[in-house]
Amino acid sequence: MRDVLYLEQIEQAEALLKPQRIEVLRQLAEPRTCTEVAARLDQTPQRVYYHVKRLVEAGLVEQVSERRVRGIHEGIYQASARSYWLSPRLVGRVGGLRRPQDELSLGYLLDLVEEVQSDIAALDRNAPELPSIGVSGEIRVPAERRQEFLDDLRSALQAIFTRYGGAEGDPFKLAVACYPTPTPHSKGETHD
Repeated sequence: MRDVLYLEQIEQAEALLKPQRIEVLRQLAEPRTCTEVAARLDQTPQRVYYHVKRLVEAGLVEQVSERRVRGIHEGIYQASARSYWLSPRLVGRVGGLRRPQDELSLGYLLDLVEEVQSDIAALDRNAPELPSIGVSGEIRVPAERRQEFLDDLRSALQAIFTRYGGAEGDPFKLAVACYPTPTPHSKGETHD
């Protein structure tokens, strides 16, 4: 089972984004038969098999083995990954192209996050060692010092790029994002 399966095909997204299939997929975190999943979800095995078949066709579930029960071959299925990421490209840009990128805009940050998500999804997760580092923290910057903070950040990053920007060594990509911490009341909000 992979850690992450990056979904870039609309057919995969369509197969996944049905509440009943998501429940079936959750049950298949461990290898199970359709009969076992049906019992857990209080559904018929035929109904579960229909959903499992669609998930298999989309590459979201795999048949990992088979057993014979009362003369019938019964498949044992498992989810292909622990997490599923939907590519932002599935929807694409709505409303035309964005304005030229401004590093202080939310649009630029969204583009950066999409790029990082796509890059991470493309990594070979079967590689024995996948060196990476993640750093996260919270800072407080008064409004009147935002430009000073941005200048300091640029200067620090430029020093790193200069020091490690040579042609030798393993290539790494560095992305830095700075955004307001969401307030508790705004985390679950949706905007139309």
